[in-house]
Amino acid sequence: MTNFSEVTSLHLSVYYGMGDLKLLYFCIFLIIYITIVAENVALIGVVYREKSLHEPMYLLLCNLAVNGLYGSTALLPALLSNILSHSHKISLPLCQTQIYAIHTYAITEFTILAAMSYDRYVAVCYPLHYHAIMSKRLVKLIVFTWLYPLLAFLIVLIFTVRLQICGRTIEQVYCLNYLLVKLACSDSSIASLVGLLSVPLYTVPQIIMIFYSYAHILRICILSFTKSKFKALRTCTPHLFAIINYTIGCFFEIAQSRFNISHLPYQTKLFLSLYFLIFPPILNPAIYGLSIQLIRVQLLRLFSRKSREVTNIRAKRAVVTAH
Repeated sequence: MTNFSEVTSLHLSVYYGMGDLKLLYFCIFLIIYITIVAENVALIGVVYREKSLHEPMYLLLCNLAVNGLYGSTALLPALLSNILSHSHKISLPLCQTQIYAIHTYAITEFTILAAMSYDRYVAVCYPLHYHAIMSKRLVKLIVFTWLYPLLAFLIVLIFTVRLQICGRTIEQVYCLNYLLVKLACSDSSIASLVGLLSVPLYTVPQIIMIFYSYAHILRICILSFTKSKFKALRTCTPHLFAIINYTIGCFFEIAQSRFNISHLPYQTKLFLSLYFLIFPPILNPAIYGLSIQLIRVQLLRLFSRKSREVTNIRAKRAVVTAH
C-alpha cells in the first residue's frame, strides 16, 4: 500500500486533452481572468468612491464582487500555470487549499445572494423602514455571509485532510473535495458522510431565505398598482439574473461531475466544469452595471474622468517635448 507521505502531488488529467491548442486556451482564460478582475475592481472602486452608493444593496454587491475575485483567483492562476506545464501536476497541499477556496467561494456566493434577496424583500415590502431595518442588520449579514461558509466547510476539509491518499489522478482541471476523497485508500466513509450531510447545511437556509423573500415580493406585486409592480420587478431583476446564472453553474457542475458525460466533446465538458467559477464573476458586474442606472452613470463618469486625465497628461508631455 502506498504511504501517505509518498503522494506529494496529483495529476490533473483533463489538461492533456488540450493538446496543440493549449496556447489558445491560455490566451482565452488569461483574457477572462483580466476581464473578471477589471470588472469587479471597477465596481468596487465606483461604490467606494461614490458616497451616494453607500447603501446596503451596493455594499452587499461589493461583497459579491470580492467573492467573485476570490473564486476566480482560486482557479484561474493555477489553471493558466497548468496549461503551460508539461506535467499538469498540483501538489497535495495546494490541491487541499484549492478545494477549500473553491468550495467556500461557492457557499459564500449563494449566501450573499440569499442576503441580497432579504435586502430586496425589505426594500419592496417595507420601503419606508428600509434604512432603519438594514442599517441595524447589514454588518451582521456581511459577517455571517463570510464566517458561516469559511468555518462550516473547514470541518469537512479536516476530515478530508486526515485521509490517506493513494491515487494520483484527478479527472478535472481543478481539485474538488469528493474527487480527492475518491483517491483515498483509508476508510473514507466518515469523510463521505460528513460531505454529504453538509450539502443541506450549505444550501437549505439560503433556499428558504430566497423563496421566502420572493414569495412576499410577489404578493406585494400582485396587490400593488401597475406602476408599483414594474418598479418592484425592476429593482429585483439584476438579483434574479444573478441567482439564475449561479443556479445554472451549479447545475452544470452537478451534471458533469455526477453523470457520465464521456460522450460529449472535450470543449463542452470543460465549459460545464468551469461555468460556475467563471460566469458568475464575469456576468454579475455586467448585469448590475447595465441594469442599475446609478452604477452605470458613475462608471461612465469614472472612465470619462480617466480619459480626460490621460489626455491632459499626453498634452503636457507634447508641450514639454515641443520646448
